[in-house]
Amino acid sequence: MSRDLPIGNGSLLVNFDRNYQLRDIYYPRVGQENHTSGEPCRFGIWVEGRFSWLDDPAWSRNLVYLPDTLVTNVTLRHPDLTLSLTFNDTVDLGRDMLLRRVTVHNEGPEREVRLFFHYDWHIYGTEVGDTVMYYPAVKGLVAYKGQRCFAACGQVGDRIGLDGYACGKKDVGGAQGTWRDAEDGELGNNPIEQGSVDMTLALKVGRIAEGQTATAYHWLIAARNLAELQTVADVVTLRGPEAFLERTRSYWIAWVNKEEREFGDLSPQVVVVRTQIDSGGAVLAANDTDIIKFARDTYSYMWPRDAALAVYAMDQAGYVDVPRRFFELCARIVTKDGYFRHKYTPAGDPGSSWHPWVDATGKPQYPIQEDETGLVLFALWQHYDRHRDFEFFKAYYRPLIILVGDFLASYIDPLTGLPQPSYDLWEERRGVMSFTVATVWAGLRAALYGEMTLADRYRGVADGIRQGTLRFLFDPELNRFIRRIYVRADGTTARDLTIDSSVYGLWYFGMFAADDPQIVSTMKAVYERLWCKSPVGGIARYENDWYYQVSQDIANVPGNPWFICTMWYGQWLVSQARSLDDLKKAHEILEWVAGAAFPSGVLSEQLDPYTKAPISVSPLTWSHATLVSLVNEYVRKRKALTA
Repeated sequence: MSRDLPIGNGSLLVNFDRNYQLRDIYYPRVGQENHTSGEPCRFGIWVEGRFSWLDDPAWSRNLVYLPDTLVTNVTLRHPDLTLSLTFNDTVDLGRDMLLRRVTVHNEGPEREVRLFFHYDWHIYGTEVGDTVMYYPAVKGLVAYKGQRCFAACGQVGDRIGLDGYACGKKDVGGAQGTWRDAEDGELGNNPIEQGSVDMTLALKVGRIAEGQTATAYHWLIAARNLAELQTVADVVTLRGPEAFLERTRSYWIAWVNKEEREFGDLSPQVVVVRTQIDSGGAVLAANDTDIIKFARDTYSYMWPRDAALAVYAMDQAGYVDVPRRFFELCARIVTKDGYFRHKYTPAGDPGSSWHPWVDATGKPQYPIQEDETGLVLFALWQHYDRHRDFEFFKAYYRPLIILVGDFLASYIDPLTGLPQPSYDLWEERRGVMSFTVATVWAGLRAALYGEMTLADRYRGVADGIRQGTLRFLFDPELNRFIRRIYVRADGTTARDLTIDSSVYGLWYFGMFAADDPQIVSTMKAVYERLWCKSPVGGIARYENDWYYQVSQDIANVPGNPWFICTMWYGQWLVSQARSLDDLKKAHEILEWVAGAAFPSGVLSEQLDPYTKAPISVSPLTWSHATLVSLVNEYVRKRKALTA
């Protein structure tokens, strides 16, 4: 199930699904150590003898953020219970703590109301050896294992504490969990349990008169030990949870509006991108654990390509610190040979991979997607070009820029002038991709600004790549650039003529102008062949895309529409626009994206071509970053055309 509302602070990330059930608790790194393993943590309400969990389909839901913040503003209404709920939830900006304010609006006669918060623990990603207990020192429930501790507390009125609790087994001997104990409105107050466990706490809001409201607070503190946990709990008791909620709301408003902008639809994308970035600099692709069911792995890794494009978007939006931390991380993790690996954990360690170190004959090869290496230099140069922080740029000149530049300049086929084969950006095939050659060219051009001898070498290799691209990757008969060239098993060279949306990189990273006739004919071919001729529309990755494929009607639906691929076409429309009229089609792309987003603004990876339902992970950082870039580029071009 999609993650409609992520909230976080760079160390603690919490995700809610479309039913507004809490599903993921990542700590102390974004995307690493999911302490609930994606299992639902339930919220329930008891109203004068009647009980309902939030996954009850009778609830109507509106899941959005407060404007310009990472504070939720979720409203839910249950017609049978004749009441509505408003949730304002956030992760504190300075302490690793989830804060939840629940306002109950009673639409019926005066009644007693009780709230129940449940947690299904898999601390360190496994349910083995967890402990849950009532801990008087924090007046709440605590779950712990090793160096991971969590305290669940609450407040109604001026009273801090719980009105009931249950610590119990789950998935053992038929036990479903303590959440079942809540359904009669009372909890058994079992004070401790160990093993595969969960816990539920109760807050009694009291009797609410017809037309009146009542408010309760709940908070979950994350820490590395009980002493640290208690320190934070004492501060919350002293200052009150509302103070932390308000200061975090104010912080995000200031952060989003740090620069004057002429548009209001960018801020949700910026803050969603920020939730996917670890405080150590890693930019995670996505943190939706439901993808585990597809491949027994997640998207909770940093792909240097996705990350570089995300920080490029953040730079376009005027944010300095996030890109800097990413480049600092890149300088630490780049290999001694000057390339970046397939992907990395949030801590910067090599991630899981399916790229082999040897080819089919056993010959050694680099298990890389070379575009990931080129794009780091591209993004770093764009960062410097915008902010002109020479001292920061200088610090990474030799340990990162020259190291990577030398690799890009040396990993070249002397016969074609093109980069040697590597894996494509879709991670599915090996060869020499149009997208990859564009990013390597861009990386070398970014490395030009330094020692003259090196600059001349990089310029010469970059010029050779451009010439080789025209010679080997443009098909005069088809009048378009092709996806790749590759070597068959028998050693012969072949051309892959599949129309692939990623050829946009040939103009986007600067090798060719957007209005170059060869680019124009290529982008028109992409649109004509890959636009889905279905009620949903949108552009597929490439012809007959197999990943989560919905339709075999390839002629009309070449693949599921992807947000990034559709927006790449929108970026091309913006780039080659010469009048306000030319921008209308780009505006239609923006409207298409807005119409396919969740109410919260969250964008998935793909869409069902017939129903517009999200497919694969959501939110996908790359989708949001591309929208940030597209909106910035659209506004900049519109301003230039009206000047």
